Amino acid sequence: MSVITEDSFVFQASGSLKREDLFPIREVARLTGVNPVTLRAWERRYGLIQPTRTESGHRLYSLSDIEKVRSILAWLERGVAVSKVSKILAKTESVQPVSTLISSDLVKADHARWQQQVADAVGNFDDIELDRVYGQVFSTYTVPVVFQDILMPLWRQMLYRQPEFGQISEWVFFDGFLRSRIIQRLLLKREGQAQAPRILVCAVAGQCRELELLVTALFLSKADVGVRVLSIGLPFTELTLVCQKIQPLALVLVSNHAPVPDLPKRLGKLAMSLDCPLMLAGDASDLAQESLEGSSIGCLGNEGTVMRQRLRQFLAGNLDT
Repeated sequence: MSVITEDSFVFQASGSLKREDLFPIREVARLTGVNPVTLRAWERRYGLIQPTRTESGHRLYSLSDIEKVRSILAWLERGVAVSKVSKILAKTESVQPVSTLISSDLVKADHARWQQQVADAVGNFDDIELDRVYGQVFSTYTVPVVFQDILMPLWRQMLYRQPEFGQISEWVFFDGFLRSRIIQRLLLKREGQAQAPRILVCAVAGQCRELELLVTALFLSKADVGVRVLSIGLPFTELTLVCQKIQPLALVLVSNHAPVPDLPKRLGKLAMSLDCPLMLAGDASDLAQESLEGSSIGCLGNEGTVMRQRLRQFLAGNLDT
C-alpha cells in the first residue's frame, strides 16, 4: 500500500493508480471538488465515508472512497438530501432513478421544511438564526439545489406576494442577507482562482435583479474558471469597450425576462464586435434558444448544473450553439 502525498502521485508502471493507494483529504478535495470540511461532516454526521487513519490521526482515502464521494455528489445533484443518501447507497451500488428509492413528495417536503425554518428566521429579523439555518442547508444539499429548489423560490414568493405591514422589510432583509453571503463565496473563490482565466457575468439592463445575477455567477464559478460580476446598470452599448479592456475568456449575459423581439439582433451585433464568445443565461436563454439557433451565441439555460456543464462545453468547443 502506498500513500499519495499532496505533492505527488504514485503510479503503476502502466500509469494508472493502484487500488490500494491512499489519498490525503486535501487531494480528495481537489479530485472531487468537495471541500475538507464537508468531507469530515459526511463522515462524522452521516457515516457516509470511513477513511483510514494514520497513527497521528490523519485521514487517508482509498479510490473506493473517492468513487463513493462522486456517487454521493451524483445523488445530491438530483436533489436528494445528504441525510438520505446513506440509505440509498446501502440499497444499491448502481445509480437508479431517484423516484425508485425516494419519492419526489418526500424531497419536496424536506425542501419545504428548510424553507419554513428560513422564513421563520426572516420573519423575526434574526440574522444569527438565519445564518445557522443557511449553513445547515448547505451541509445537506448542493449549491444548485439550495438556491433553485429552496432559497430562490422562497425569495420570489416573498417578492411577489401581496405585502402586509412589515413584509417588504422582511424581503429586503432576506435579499440583503443572500447577496452578502454569495458575494463572500465569490470572493473566496476568486482568491483561489487568481491566475485562472475569467469570464464576465453581466445583467441585461432591466431584466435581472442583483441577487439573480449573483446566483448565476455562483453557478458558473464552479466551472473551473474565474468569474467577475459586472455591476447592474452597465450600458449594453458599452459592453464591447469593457471587454476590450478586461480581455475575458467569455461574456455571459443574464436575463430572467421574456426576450424582447429585437434581442437576437442586438446579441448578434454585440457578438460580432467582441473578441470573446458571447453567451446568454437565465430564463431568457431557454426562451430565445430557437431564435438564436445557428448563431455564434451560446445558450446556457437557467439550471445551475446544466449552466456550468454547457459553459465548459462551449469553452472547449464541444457544444454547438
